[in-house]
Amino acid sequence: MTSNFIIPDEVHVKILMFGRGVIATVYGWALERAGHDVEFYVRPGRASAYGETVDLDLFDARQRVWGQRVVETWPVRYREQLAPDHDFDLIVLSVSHHRLTEAAAFLAPRVGDATVLVFGNIWAEPLAAIGALPVDRVAWGFPQGGGGFGEDGVLRGSLLPTVVFGTLDRPPTERELAARRAFREAGLRVREKRDFRGWLWLHFVADAGLHSQGLRRGTLSELAGATADLREALLTSRELLPVLEARGVDLRRHRIGTLGFRAPTWLTARAFAWLTAHVPMARRGLESHDDPAAEEPREVCRDTLAEARRLGIAVPRLEAAEPSFAGQGNT
Repeated sequence: MTSNFIIPDEVHVKILMFGRGVIATVYGWALERAGHDVEFYVRPGRASAYGETVDLDLFDARQRVWGQRVVETWPVRYREQLAPDHDFDLIVLSVSHHRLTEAAAFLAPRVGDATVLVFGNIWAEPLAAIGALPVDRVAWGFPQGGGGFGEDGVLRGSLLPTVVFGTLDRPPTERELAARRAFREAGLRVREKRDFRGWLWLHFVADAGLHSQGLRRGTLSELAGATADLREALLTSRELLPVLEARGVDLRRHRIGTLGFRAPTWLTARAFAWLTAHVPMARRGLESHDDPAAEEPREVCRDTLAEARRLGIAVPRLEAAEPSFAGQGNT
């Protein structure tokens, strides 16, 4: 079945998804189904390797709380060159955090008149991470969906009803508001985070906690329903909160975001385990991450631990998991 979100032709936006990763594909699908014009930029030679369609198996929660399963073959369009005089309105840049600076350097001379939506994890100072990208052309956001490509090439994932946008403690510009509108028109609710830098880093240490335990077990997929492992992940993230404070994050501005770490973990871990064992969309969120050679989980843990050591902050749980992420995965 397909999405029911359709918008009038006169408000459609021409969008370039940078790469054909999981996030680019899931949100590219949602944006195109809403009437926007979507293409993917891929490296030369990749278009033929990817093929003309993507097989999707998604839980789409934009209309139903527990998600509506969508299984379809989606025709996609690629381009392998990007000249500065292109006519895209929005470029969605969603890459692994350790690839962001490289991707930004490639895009900087090719932005044209587009707005670039930086849409994913950041652990460096945000303005440093985007390098030479013109700041007045940048919007900041974060996906609330995800998944993974299986060995059969099928993208199995989920699309939550919200997406996060934010600013670096200033009002959003007209360009940023336009980027938000494109996602709203795709049936997504926008959650605003004024201290987006702090929110990004809080999310990053939450990922570090989960990935550290997932890697100890093999992959995140092993954590579904695993109360003890999920409790250890929460405790690992809790011990990383002083790292954020040492980096200048005022955690009082993120009371709701830190509640899951500060609350009794025997309770939150059980709740998380129940959700991931019994709610299909929550279970999919972990089970789709089943590649033991994936590099991004290791990079998240390595970079978090390196920063804790640089700041002289003890993080014994993350250090105990280091043997699981110190080696190289799939680069």
